[in-house]
Amino acid sequence: MNESSTPSIEDIEYKLLLEAIFQAYGYDFRAYTQASLRRRIQHHMTMNTVDKVSTLQGRILHDRRAFASLLSDLTINVTEMFRDPDFYRTFREKVVPVLRTHPFLKIWHAGCATGEEIYSMAILLTEEGLYDRAHIYATDIDHQVLEKARRGIFPASSLKKYTQNYQRSGGKSDFSDYYTARYDNVIMDSGLKKNLVFADHDLATDQVFGEMQVILCRNVLIYFNKNLQQRVFQLFHDSLDIGGTLCLGTKESLRFASCEGGFEPLDAQQRIYRKRH
Repeated sequence: MNESSTPSIEDIEYKLLLEAIFQAYGYDFRAYTQASLRRRIQHHMTMNTVDKVSTLQGRILHDRRAFASLLSDLTINVTEMFRDPDFYRTFREKVVPVLRTHPFLKIWHAGCATGEEIYSMAILLTEEGLYDRAHIYATDIDHQVLEKARRGIFPASSLKKYTQNYQRSGGKSDFSDYYTARYDNVIMDSGLKKNLVFADHDLATDQVFGEMQVILCRNVLIYFNKNLQQRVFQLFHDSLDIGGTLCLGTKESLRFASCEGGFEPLDAQQRIYRKRH
């Protein structure tokens, strides 16, 4: 091995940290894009006054609370109610008519983070008269964010933005109908929670989540390397019914995916696809 190809000590430390996380806790970050992952690890180390990656490895192996803290920094939880309103408007126009043909709906929100987009979908389905026949499966790898999603309590400071998004998305009511304001928070209406199912699921390691009519995984795959993206695309293909709908983020695409031929664009701009076979 020549000198230029010899990994640095830092490279080795990062690789060992990710391997330790997988071996000790079962979370597989080894196929995430490394530049983004390293930035998040470095931020975590700075905030927790850790000077070496090897020191961080020792901490998380011997202290589950230290690992939980790191996990919250490694997972991406950027989200908001009716994020990208044009997507929800397009979903109403092009996907809802198809959903009306089904007597029962199973919708998977993969990488649901703190849940704002889950409640957005519950509101949309309620307004379209479809929520009573639907189950929304909300999954993430982070137990802490799943618990936040389950509670459905969000900061009131975001309310103005959420209301604007709702209105731009084609909302048919008053957004205030769907929550109760209390102190500095808003609490989502309990009726929106009745058909939500929360579960742990790791896209890097877990298997098919089957017979879905809709899968939403928006702005998650951009953090995966090409091999992991291929795995997840196949997982989504195998989890969808024929004619089912796959919704990706605007920076994500099925182009060059091995299963690309199994889908057709329903709306290319909003990255909404229909499973052909």
